[in-house]
This record gives sequence, structure tokens and C-alpha cells, in this order.
Amino acid sequence: MGLFTKRKRRPSRRAEAKALKHKAAVEAKLGAKNERKRHRADARSQRKVAKAQVAALQAEEKAALKTAARAERDPFAPGQVKKYIGVARVLVPVLAPLAYRGATYLRGQLDARRARRLGVGVERLGDYPGHGGRLQARIANTEAALDKIANGNAGKDKDIQQFIGSTRSRLDALSAAVRTADQMPAARRRSVHTSIATELSRIEADVLARLGVA
Repeated sequence: MGLFTKRKRRPSRRAEAKALKHKAAVEAKLGAKNERKRHRADARSQRKVAKAQVAALQAEEKAALKTAARAERDPFAPGQVKKYIGVARVLVPVLAPLAYRGATYLRGQLDARRARRLGVGVERLGDYPGHGGRLQARIANTEAALDKIANGNAGKDKDIQQFIGSTRSRLDALSAAVRTADQMPAARRRSVHTSIATELSRIEADVLARLGVA
């Protein structure tokens, strides 16, 4: 059979090889072009995904900033309350002694002013509580003045002794009236206190006259 088979001519084989080589080059070129397109498409997809992620993060950050701003404006927001607690833990040990000394000083000033109004020492303020404390202090001071008169005229003048006895009885009655008035409604109590103060002023004038004070 080899005798009857025609051999391909050498130029035809070269042309065929050349065609195959050209075809392979074209296919390689098309493959590379398609690969570049695929890469560009993938890059575009990745950029879109990244852009969407960045937008989402920016939106979350904006929302967080708005929430933080609202919390800053709300003095009772949990974050603010925690901040207050933290500040208090630092400041309380420092400020508490100062506040105590300030309150003590203020109380002392108020007590001193009240004592001056009552005409007694600060240490005796506790002896004259209630709304009628000032009247009770005046009664006590008048009784002390009677003691001075009694000590200066012990057993010498019956008229003075009678004055002292009757005046003490009047002072005792006024003191009882003051205690009773403390239980009355405000309007009634003020009216009774006015009457007591008027009577007490008369007694004080009499006592001062006995002491020789015009």
C-alpha cells in the first residue's frame, strides 16, 4: 500500500505547520485578551463591593455620632450617668470635708443670730425650741432679773418681795400660755403670742424700774 500512497509535498507541510502556529498565536492572544477582560471585570466588582462597604461604614459612623450627640445633650443618658458617677467618686472624698465644714460654719452663724434675737447664749438655744422660743427666752431673762432684785433685797422690803412673788406668778402663767400656743394653728398662735408679748413688755418695764433702769 505504501507504493500507492502519495506523499505530501514538503511545502504543504510547512504551510500547514505555519497555519497551526498562527492559529495557536491567535488563540493565545484571544485567551490573554479574555483574561484581561475578566481581571478588569473582577476589579470593577471588587471596587463596587469596597465602595459599598465604605458607604456602610460611613453611615454607621454617622449614626453613632448622632447617638453620641444625643447622649451628650441628655443629662440622664446612661453614658452621662456613668460619667457623673465617675466624677463623684473622685470629688466626693475631696469635697465632703469641705461641705461639712461649710455646713457647720453656716449652722454656727444661724445659731449665733438666733441666740442674739433671743437674748441668750448659743449654748442655751436648745432650751427654747418651738415657735414661742423667743418669748420663753424673754421670760427666762426677766426671771433672772427678778433673782437679781431678790438677792439685793433679801428680807429687807416686803413690798419688793410681794412684787417678786406676783411677778413670778405672772411669768409662770405667760410661760404656760406660750407652751399652749405652740399647739395652736398659725393664725391663732400669732394672736396669742402678740398678747403674751404685750403683757411681757409691761412686766419687763416694771422689773427694769425696780432695778433703777429708766
